Amino acid sequence: MFKHASQQRVFGVVILLLLVALVAFFASQNRTQSQPIATNTAETQAPPPATTTPTPVPPTATEAATVVVTDSIAADGVVTETQPVSPLSPLATPTLSETLAAPAIAPIPIYTFEIVNSYPHDPAAFTQGLVYTNGILYEGTGLNGRSSLRLVDLQSGSVKQQVDLSQEYFGEGITLVGNRIIQLTWQNQRGFVWEIGESFKPIKDYSYTTEGWGITHDQSQLIMSDGSDTLYFWDIALLTNDATQPSERKRLPVRANGEPVRRLNELEYVEGEIFANIWQTDQIARIDPATGNVIGWIDLTGLLKPAERAGADVLNGIAYDDAGDHLFVTGKLWPKLFEIKLVDGSR
Repeated sequence: MFKHASQQRVFGVVILLLLVALVAFFASQNRTQSQPIATNTAETQAPPPATTTPTPVPPTATEAATVVVTDSIAADGVVTETQPVSPLSPLATPTLSETLAAPAIAPIPIYTFEIVNSYPHDPAAFTQGLVYTNGILYEGTGLNGRSSLRLVDLQSGSVKQQVDLSQEYFGEGITLVGNRIIQLTWQNQRGFVWEIGESFKPIKDYSYTTEGWGITHDQSQLIMSDGSDTLYFWDIALLTNDATQPSERKRLPVRANGEPVRRLNELEYVEGEIFANIWQTDQIARIDPATGNVIGWIDLTGLLKPAERAGADVLNGIAYDDAGDHLFVTGKLWPKLFEIKLVDGSR
C-alpha cells in the first residue's frame, strides 16, 4: 500500500514538472515575439519617389514647323534656340496634291547631226574663233607664235588674208560686227579690234580682267566666255568708241538642270540662242541668253572619222549664216570643216 502511494506521488511530481516546463517554454516564446527585430536601416528605408515623366503631347502644326538646334542647351536642359525646318526635312514632306502639282524636271533635248557638206580646212590651224559672212570665213587661230586672224575661202579652204599676232599672244575667239572684228587672247587680258577690207586694219587694243576664250554678239551686246560657267555681256560700243576696257552689262551663270556647265569655249549667236563649244568634248550647249539655262545639247560624236583624227585636236569653232540658215563647225587642227543639219535625237 505504502509502495503504491509512493509511486503515485512520484508520478504526480513528474506531471507537475512537465507542466511547469511547458508554461516556461510558452512564456519564453511570447517574450521573444513581442521584442523588435534588429534590422539594417539601409535595407528597410523606402526608396525616394520616382521622378515622373510627363506623357508626350503631339506637336502642334506650329511646333512641327521647327527643328531643334542642339548646340545651345542650358543647365536645366531647356533648348534655347530653334530654326526653320529645311524644305528637305521629313517634317516638310509634301502632300499628294502638292506632289502632283510640282513641275517635273524635263529632260534636256539632245540633237545629233547630218552632214550637208564638207570642205577642206587647214590642218595646221588651231581654230579658236569662226565667223561666216557672204560666202567667206573669218578664222582666229591660237598657240603662241602661230596665232593669227585670217580670211578663208570656204570652198577651197585657202587663206586669202592673214595677220599674225606677236609671239607673246595666244589668240582666241573672234566675232564680226559690221565691218569690225573683235579678237580675244587667252591669258594676256588683252584684245584687238580690226577693220576688214583689203587687209586687216588695226583699230585699237583693249583690256579685260579674265581669261579670254570665246566671243559672239547679239543686237546690242558682246557675249564673252572665259572657260568657266559664266558668260559676260559687254556693251557693243567697245567696237566703235575710244574705250580701252569693255563696259560690262551683266554676268550670266550657265546651268543644265541646275548644275553648272563649265569650260564654255567658242561661242556663236544662232536664232536667239547662244551655241557654246564645251572644251575637250564633242558637245555644243544651246543656251537661253535670258536665263542661262541649257535648252539643248548637240552631240557631234563621230563627225570626224577615226582616220581623220590623226593629229587633230578637239572640236572648236561654230559659224552661222543668218541669211541662208547654214551652220558650220570645225575643230583645232582639223583637216575638214563641215556644214551640218541638226537632227532631234529624241525622235
